[in-house]
This record gives sequence, C-alpha cells and structure tokens, in this order.
Amino acid sequence: MTAPVAGAATLQPEAPGAARRAASSAISAAASDDELLQRIGESDETAFALLVRRHLDRAYALALRILDNPADAEDVVQDVLLKVWTHRGRWEGGRAKFSTWLYRVVTNRCIDLRRQPRSQDLETAPEVPDGAPGAETQLHRTEVVNALEGAMGQLPDHQRVVLILSYHENLSNAEIAEVMQTTVSAVESLLKRGRQQLRKLLRSQERSIRQSLTAD
Repeated sequence: MTAPVAGAATLQPEAPGAARRAASSAISAAASDDELLQRIGESDETAFALLVRRHLDRAYALALRILDNPADAEDVVQDVLLKVWTHRGRWEGGRAKFSTWLYRVVTNRCIDLRRQPRSQDLETAPEVPDGAPGAETQLHRTEVVNALEGAMGQLPDHQRVVLILSYHENLSNAEIAEVMQTTVSAVESLLKRGRQQLRKLLRSQERSIRQSLTAD
C-alpha cells in the first residue's frame, strides 16, 4: 500500500530561497541517502524531497501494519520525516543506514502509540454487508482475514513487530536486530515465541473459522 498523495505533499520543507533552489536542482536522483542527508544539512529542499519520495511508501506501509490505522500511520511517518528536516545537520554519516534508523524510529513511535488508551475510530470500523450477491462469501473471507489480524493484534508489541519486519518487510534477522537495537539471538527468540503464540491464538479460533468457511 502506498502513502496517500496528500501525505507526501505535506512533507515539504519551507523554501530556503530561489538561489539555493537553483543550486540544488543539479542533485542526482541516484545520490545515496548519506549524500542527500549532507545536502539536507545545508537546507537543500530538493534533497529532502528526494529522500522523502525514496522512503515514504515503505515507512508508511510499516506503520500501517503495526497500527492498522491509516490516519495514525500517516501522522507517525510525517512526524518522523519532518524531524529529519527540522533537525537537519545533526545526521552523522557512516554510523547507521538511514533506512535502518527510519524503521527504528517509526517502529518505536508506533509501539508508543499502540500503548496509549484509545477508543475505536468510527471511520475505520468494518462496514455492514449490503446483502448483494457474493456478500456472504466476502464476509466469510473477511472473517478469516480478521481472525489473522486479530491474532496478530494480540501478540506482545515486540513479537508483532519482528513478525512484520520479517514477513512483510523481508528483513534478515541481523537487519531486524539493528532496527530494534538488540541481538540476533533475541530476534530469533522473539520470532519463535511470536510464531508459537500466533499458532496458539489461531487454533483457538479454528472452529469459528472452519464454520465460517463451510456455512451454507
């Protein structure tokens, strides 16, 4: 899933002036993240726009999978990326990949947000089936998907995150360890416990899932 166009449009820094914009226009789209961050440290808005376009979609997809709320996911990613601009000049190249740092900060913000007391957002509540042909079958499929998502939602935050990073983002255990600032063995343990807990939760819902699939 890609981030809304409106979200990307809001992630633009204040114009630093016509002269600087003209000077920055020569930057290559193939420039590395560190090169872009160096230019951003010099208030180069073109470099910032390139960095945002390069990482916005994946950061949004990660936040959405953790939060399961489009508005909250967009808010988190916008806040994190805008801080790249407002704190420009502080990045130290060579210490960590920007993408690793971005995943780490987005993940931590999402976990913090999930731990806050929240009421259900009416805009994200599931719609009632309209009774049209095929609606019942679609409802059954939706129930299966909801069962999986519900089980994922019941996992402890760190187990949920490592499963998302592993299966959805295709990160290696070493990359996940770097994102979560832990060891590879700790990641392996979280993955093992997360899979076991997920299977346990799904088994507890197996009867209702089977009934929904075989219902007349």
